[in-house]
Amino acid sequence: MAGRDPGESGRVSSPLELLFDLTFVVAVGTAASNFAEMFAGGHVGASITAFVLAMFAISIAWISFSWFASAFATDDWLYRLLTMVQMIGVVIFSLGLPAMFRSVEEGEHLELRAIVIGYVVMRVAMVLQWWRAARESPEFRRVGFANIRWTVIAQIGWVVVGFTSLPLAAVFVAFGLLAVMEVALPLLAQGHAGGTPWHPHHVAERYSLFAIITLGEGVVGTVASSGDLLGGEGGTHWTFDAVAIVIAGVGLTFGMWWVYFTTPFGEILVHRRSRGYLFGYGHILLFIGVAGAGAGLHVAGLHLEHHTELGDAAVVLALAAPVGLYLLMVYLLHTLLLSAKDPFHLLLIALTLVVLAVAVVLSAAGVAISVCLLVVMLAPFVTVVGYELVGYRHQRRMLGELAARHPEG
Repeated sequence: MAGRDPGESGRVSSPLELLFDLTFVVAVGTAASNFAEMFAGGHVGASITAFVLAMFAISIAWISFSWFASAFATDDWLYRLLTMVQMIGVVIFSLGLPAMFRSVEEGEHLELRAIVIGYVVMRVAMVLQWWRAARESPEFRRVGFANIRWTVIAQIGWVVVGFTSLPLAAVFVAFGLLAVMEVALPLLAQGHAGGTPWHPHHVAERYSLFAIITLGEGVVGTVASSGDLLGGEGGTHWTFDAVAIVIAGVGLTFGMWWVYFTTPFGEILVHRRSRGYLFGYGHILLFIGVAGAGAGLHVAGLHLEHHTELGDAAVVLALAAPVGLYLLMVYLLHTLLLSAKDPFHLLLIALTLVVLAVAVVLSAAGVAISVCLLVVMLAPFVTVVGYELVGYRHQRRMLGELAARHPEG
């Protein structure tokens, strides 16, 4: 297990990596579905808390594997078997999500046992991968054993939190501390994700594929929202609400996809390897926003089916807020990775937030939910239109300046 060539030509995601991602489809889908049902039931704070906890753990586990694979993937029999063990861990984790959501809703304790078991299985497999890399690649021995040490310490902490009867407040405090440790682990072990031979274009592609997987929740949310509105199984009763849900859901998902791929993250990382950590962990909030948007569409559908205890404004906000978070993170990552400010971006994000705010205000004023969803759908297209008309020239200029300042790395 020698380090891969970070300049390898034509490096793309392997079939094994794509198969691995499929298990995370289940995890993200389970989290989004439980969030939508709990939010629709009026447990707003509890649903948001549980969803953030779930998506954080999902993102950390996926990020850990993806960066390691970019640097050390051998795709031999042992690497494949350990990846399979990680996939088993993802499935166990997913099976524990409903119990965790229920426990947050009840507010008496935090049920983490199945989630912790699944998470530890994933992380133990990663420890074994790092042990192999440290043993077979002497130049990465220090980085490998540092990752092993900090990962094991974090897993001991998770086991204590998941299997001891700590007060609920203490559990949340411990969860926060361990979460900070997980996020800081690359810094503790290898510095700003620069201690391993990861491939910039491969990493960027892996993140784009996970973004697409998470965007799939928008399609799932659209189907879940419009199914009963069309009359259920075999139904053909096309109402304005049903049509609006389909247009808003697919249009919003497509717009969010378009916005993400306006930024050439791979090209940027070629010149800014030192920003690898920022890119990698900055995506956690972006992924939460994407998955939250899909769940928000599901909430809207439940509301139109009269299965919620929420007001119209709260339902629209359940969609507008994660969409806003996602778009803000795209702009923030673009700005920080390029180290370049653009007043035009400030204009675009301001107009985007105005569109989202208008949707919420309209719902509070009594405008039909379906119309408000169509307004939310327009939010990402502010960026799309701005980029296609003007922004691409600004970006080309910023990329040229970046290449001149940082020819490589």
